[in-house]
Amino acid sequence: MAERSTTRSYRSTLRSEQAAATRRRVLDAAAACFAEQGYHGTSLADIGARAGVSPETVKASGPKRELLLRAFEQAFAGSEGDTMIAEGDDAAAFLAIPDASEFLGAVAGFVGQANARTSVLWSEFLSAANSDPAIASALDDLLERRRREYLELARVLAERGVTTADADRDEVAAVLSFLWSPESHQQLVLQAGWSMEHYERWLAEAARRHFAVPPTSSP
Repeated sequence: MAERSTTRSYRSTLRSEQAAATRRRVLDAAAACFAEQGYHGTSLADIGARAGVSPETVKASGPKRELLLRAFEQAFAGSEGDTMIAEGDDAAAFLAIPDASEFLGAVAGFVGQANARTSVLWSEFLSAANSDPAIASALDDLLERRRREYLELARVLAERGVTTADADRDEVAAVLSFLWSPESHQQLVLQAGWSMEHYERWLAEAARRHFAVPPTSSP
């Protein structure tokens, strides 16, 4: 009896892992199709063909508008869902960096790479929101999450003395959200032709200059 239970548990775990892998593949395919063909120009069949699954499998993953949101989340943060990046392993690694300038550089590099994966998809998100109230509502939620992420970063910067204790954290968060927006990648890399190395360096330097952070720590 115990052996049967173990076998069922193994099979159930295997099915769950396979389903999760398929969903990730569908979301990756959705992100690529939306970026290349546009939101309105992409069908569920297109996504299925890209992912190597049937349109029915894609449909089971949710409506197209839901795939747009989840594909963006996965492309930006590495996983779908509304868990804050500040609560993940990447944030823990950044917080372990003692030097304020190196800390800003590491976070800027993370944001730069995330923007590179999502800047075109972000434009499609904004465009689709203009014609679909449900996507507009999802966009509002996503922007609120981004605001909370930057508010948390503003709190950390105040703790580290990068900003003054009485600095307006809403303003600090808004400045960082503007400087490090997906649009910056579109304009500087895709349009102006900057390399990713140049772009990531600029993201860090723009924040350092704004907050008057020395480029290197004092000996």
